[in-house]
Amino acid sequence: MRILSVSDLHYRLPHYDWLVKAAQDPGIDVVVLAGDLADVVSPVPIDVQAVVLDSYLRRLSDHALVLASSGNHDLDGPGDSGEQVAAWLRRVDADRVLVDGASTDVDGVRFTVCPWWDGPATRADVDAQLADAAVGRPDLWVWIYHSPPAGTPLCRDGRREFPDHDLAAWIDEHQPDIVICGHIHQAPWAKGGSWHARLGRTLVLNAGKQIGHVPPHITIDTAALTAHWFGVFDSETIDLLPDVEAIDLAGQ
Repeated sequence: MRILSVSDLHYRLPHYDWLVKAAQDPGIDVVVLAGDLADVVSPVPIDVQAVVLDSYLRRLSDHALVLASSGNHDLDGPGDSGEQVAAWLRRVDADRVLVDGASTDVDGVRFTVCPWWDGPATRADVDAQLADAAVGRPDLWVWIYHSPPAGTPLCRDGRREFPDHDLAAWIDEHQPDIVICGHIHQAPWAKGGSWHARLGRTLVLNAGKQIGHVPPHITIDTAALTAHWFGVFDSETIDLLPDVEAIDLAGQ
């Protein structure tokens, strides 16, 4: 399986156009959008952005399974609990588009798509979602969660850190194999930052956000057991899992 991952597109339509074209590669099986699909500071109203983004998600789903999690820029009003949610994203109705709250198994890989939580009620929803998804987990478990965890360089922007301690605690509890996040645009290029890190056995990835016609992106290859980052002016490939675990996963 090959997974193409981006985050923080912030309603930059040329980047969505690139992503739709990239998803047409027959080697791409899954497209991940790890939050901030929309942009709250755009002059385009969020309800108009939602219509356009719905169309892009559907176009992407013509070519690959699409997994889209909300970020802080995607929230558009209170949900049932009174806390902010990305209601527009949850209304996307396409067979191959999975959004906040979903978990699915594909060829031995479990994907869990976590929403941006706004308070104790929506935090409890994520806690319950992860606990449910942990039951009977397959060999490879991948989370999509917008904010990077505390204790990693992925939450550094060069001036300060924006750590998500709750995510770090959930990683410690459930030990997923991979967490795909975003939120901190500068992390891959900031002093002391990075696009990848490990918390215990868990590999955490953040493609970042950068200028240019092509968005920073990560391609995960579960057969080659590699993750390749393209950062416009830089690129790098790393092993997907530590050597011993990679051997176990490959069944060798």
